Amino acid sequence: MNSTPVGPEKEQLDELRELEGLLPAGPAEQVLPPGRRAHHKDVLMQLIDNDSAGHSANPNPDPSESAGSSSRRFGGGDLYRVWERRWARPALVAGVVAAALAAGLTVGIGPGREADGTAARPGASSPAGGSRSAVVTLDRIAAVAMRTGVEPVDDGQFVYVRSTGADNEGVFDGPVKLGKMHERQVWFSQRQEPVTDVGLIRENGQDWPIEVGVPDGMKAKDAAVPAGFDRPTYAWLASLPTDPEALLKTLYANTRVEKGDDRDQEVFDRIGDLISEQIMPSATAAAFYKATARIAGVTKVADAVDAAGRHGIAIAREDTRHATRTEWIFDPRTLDYLGVRTVFSRDTARAKAGTVYDTSAVMERAVVNKRGQEPADHRRARQS
Repeated sequence: MNSTPVGPEKEQLDELRELEGLLPAGPAEQVLPPGRRAHHKDVLMQLIDNDSAGHSANPNPDPSESAGSSSRRFGGGDLYRVWERRWARPALVAGVVAAALAAGLTVGIGPGREADGTAARPGASSPAGGSRSAVVTLDRIAAVAMRTGVEPVDDGQFVYVRSTGADNEGVFDGPVKLGKMHERQVWFSQRQEPVTDVGLIRENGQDWPIEVGVPDGMKAKDAAVPAGFDRPTYAWLASLPTDPEALLKTLYANTRVEKGDDRDQEVFDRIGDLISEQIMPSATAAAFYKATARIAGVTKVADAVDAAGRHGIAIAREDTRHATRTEWIFDPRTLDYLGVRTVFSRDTARAKAGTVYDTSAVMERAVVNKRGQEPADHRRARQS
């Protein structure tokens, strides 16, 4: 009777099977982290606590920034970079913490800087990069991305993404409670010049304009955000290096890392944000996947399920500090991007290992001509 390989032999067998997947068996088929959200939500709450301890409440609050307002403006006070986690996160200027939480946004520190002000070190990944099976899979995903035709997006248009998902709604730093699955639609402006009107989020039956707030005493033009890492557009993404190593160095040099956090994890999450809800040139998408293969700690998960219940293979990385694992999920046949989820990687006081912290699935991407316009019969774009 044949025995089932275990240990190193099983790993070698799995790797051989991955390599076999690269060989054509017939005609070639033509075929954008929740743990990060949890971490930054904690940071937001700490900012609230610190602010409450050191400052009195504003005696004349702006009613447009209240929790019930239909507009979500970001600005005032100290300037923070707001970057919404994989749910469509434009990086904006934020000072209104309550509004940021209501719109589903999280906060970082500043591009290319540690929390203590020191410069982020580019190219900090281990020479070993990801696991062998992850590298093989990412190479296959990159090959599919490279041969997927993508039409350029004009500056005056909007990238539209429709998703379904759920986030943790448990109490701060307490037990995890996954919220109700719901649909989310986002529209991102593609203008290259600095803007304050970034786009729109439609969620829970309400529209939330994504705007850059203008602090008191500052002119709107000085607060506007240009296309870049803090507000990615198709044209800006097309300007990035397509050499994986050069791209990785650019990412490390422009990714904020708070003191004590894992720089490699932050870069992995940043790439995940960019591929989850953007449209980009084929060569750029392929470069992102190949760059990911060079990040230490990246692994492959044989089976993961997105928010729509679709099974797929996943490219993952564990954030050991927060005991979470972020998984980018891909269709096992076409290798199209399906969605992302974060699960607890070990038992903690907040949740058991395997508990889903948050999850989302991309259901549709498109290019439309107006903010708030749904695709209908308009041009649609394949998932990157």
